Amino acid sequence: MGEFHAYIMASRKRVLYVGMTNDLQRRVYEHRKHLVPGFTARYNVDRLVYFERFRDAYSAIRREKQIKGWLRSKKIGLVESMNPDWTDLAASWFDERDPSVRSG
Repeated sequence: MGEFHAYIMASRKRVLYVGMTNDLQRRVYEHRKHLVPGFTARYNVDRLVYFERFRDAYSAIRREKQIKGWLRSKKIGLVESMNPDWTDLAASWFDERDPSVRSG
């Protein structure tokens, strides 16, 4: 079995996006580079500020839906409970000079 994630991305102005994926590094890269048209590209949502790991897709999907159903204030509280400074948790994952994902 693989690994699955529920995650929250944010823009500099703290526009939030909640998602789920089976490849967090790839998905964050897609958000950062605006490779998929839509909400995150439109609002420049490009910083990973929160994530949780799950062993199965069902649990990750259930958590994603739960978080999406919350008021914005509760989502902010979740982020700040683990990441009070809103640090980009994926800041060191990519070499911005090279579009490929860093290995290791």
